[in-house]
Amino acid sequence: MTDQLKDRHVLITGGGGGIGAATARRMTQEGARVLLADLNVEAVKRVADELDQPWIQSDVTRAEDIQKMVDTAYQQFGRLDVLFNNAGIAHLHPLLELTEADWDQTLSTNLRAVFFVLQAVARRMRQQPPIAGSELRGKLIQTASIAAFRGGLVYQAHYAASKAGVVSVTRTAANALAADKITSNCICPGAVATPMWTQIDAEWAELEGLQIGEAWKRRTSVIPLGRPEQPEDVAGVVTFLASRDSDYMTGQAVIVDGGLVMGN
Repeated sequence: MTDQLKDRHVLITGGGGGIGAATARRMTQEGARVLLADLNVEAVKRVADELDQPWIQSDVTRAEDIQKMVDTAYQQFGRLDVLFNNAGIAHLHPLLELTEADWDQTLSTNLRAVFFVLQAVARRMRQQPPIAGSELRGKLIQTASIAAFRGGLVYQAHYAASKAGVVSVTRTAANALAADKITSNCICPGAVATPMWTQIDAEWAELEGLQIGEAWKRRTSVIPLGRPEQPEDVAGVVTFLASRDSDYMTGQAVIVDGGLVMGN
C-alpha cells in the first residue's frame, strides 16, 4: 500500500459490512483514520475492533443521529476530510404491489438520508481549513448504483429511483459547493457479492419460484469481465476518490460494474 490517505480523516456510513467495511479496510491500509457508523451495532463494532478505529451506532434516517454522528467525527478527529455516504437498503417488490410504505422506507434511507448526511457534513467542512497538501476543504462520496441508469428493473422501481436521485444530489452538491472547495462524486456499483445481494437473491427466488442462488447466477453470468464484483473492487475506486489524485474531479458518477451496463 502507498499511504495515499495518510492523515486523512473519514466518516463511513454503512460501515458494518459489504462495501462500507471493505472500504474501511482499504482506507486504513492507506493510512486514514476512519469513524465507522452503522445501525447494526454488532457488525460495526466487529469491523471497528478489527481495524482499531472508532465507531458509532447511527440511524441515518433520524436527524438527531446524523448530528450526533457528525459531532462525534469532529470530536474524534477535529475535522473531516472525506465523507463516504454509503448506507443504503434494497428490497424487491413487483411494480403493481409496491406500497407507499415500501417506497417511503427505501427513499428515506437511500436518498433522503444521503442528502441530509451530505448537508450536515458539508456545513462543517466549509468552515475548516484546506486538507494538508490540497486546495480542497473536503470530499463527499456517495454510493449510487448502476440502477440509476437502467430502466426496466421490474422489482426495483423504488430502488432505481432512489439511486438516480443520489446521482442528481451528487451533481447538485458538486456545483453548489465548488466555491467552498468541496468536491462531490458518487460511485455506481453493479452486482456486488455482499449480504445485500444474498438477501436480494432470496427475495427474487421467492418471487419467481427459483432456487436460491439462481438469480445471482443469472445476474452475474452476463458481466463482460467474467466474474462477480467484489466489495474490494469498489473500495479501491472509493479510495482513489478520497485521495489527492482525484482532487480535480467533481460531479462525477463513476460506474464500477465489470462492464455490466455496457454489455446489456
